[in-house]
Amino acid sequence: MADLEIRDLRVSVEGREILKGVSLDVSKGEVHAVMGPNGSGKSTLSQTLLGHPGYKVEGGRVRFKGQDILELTPDARSRLGLFLALQYPIVVPGITMNNFLRTALNAHRGYDGKDKSKSVSPKEFRTLVEPYLETLRIDRTFLSRYINEGFSGGEKKRAEILQMAVLQPEVAVLDETDSGLDIDSIKYVSEAINKMRGPELGVLMITHYTRILQFIKPDYVHVMVAGQVVESGGAEVADRLEREGYAQWGEEVA
Repeated sequence: MADLEIRDLRVSVEGREILKGVSLDVSKGEVHAVMGPNGSGKSTLSQTLLGHPGYKVEGGRVRFKGQDILELTPDARSRLGLFLALQYPIVVPGITMNNFLRTALNAHRGYDGKDKSKSVSPKEFRTLVEPYLETLRIDRTFLSRYINEGFSGGEKKRAEILQMAVLQPEVAVLDETDSGLDIDSIKYVSEAINKMRGPELGVLMITHYTRILQFIKPDYVHVMVAGQVVESGGAEVADRLEREGYAQWGEEVA
């Protein structure tokens, strides 16, 4: 049994069916890449997995660690061990990155404001976060800034990966983390993800292009076209897409 099981998932947005029966398995220790043209349903899949209310599940099921999660709130899914790095991170003025990250980590540990043993201390937090600040080439003053306020596109994406490092999920969904990044930022983000890669983390990485896959080698590649997974295989699938594109699926890609 996979840690994350997606079976015949059908999802609509504003009455229009986007996902038309998607099935995938992701387990800890595996890196899966989902590739496809614009409008194929990749971001719909990521948003649905974490419970965005704008996406209506019409059928199918999603189980994580043996539990049906489709009825759980986004924060409950997060505490269970799922994580989503957003394609378009939002600005949250008035809340510093430091406070946000510590509060999120405390929530994951079940801290209710009373039992201090479940609260992360400032020293422990620094020990956890500072190695990733270095890997992601983020200055420590970054933590005193408001969430994504005045951040460049690269800083926003690196902030998402920093959140992932702090929360230590069991399965992370990365929604086009590479979009809008220059080659240096892609290298920094990839280095941090590879640093976290291991038997306790599964990754579902959504991307248009193969360039990030040059740095993060996937175990499996899935091709999504018109709301369905039309092919799955190893890294050779991405290599073929780099050469041939999505033309073999014809008008469905238009």
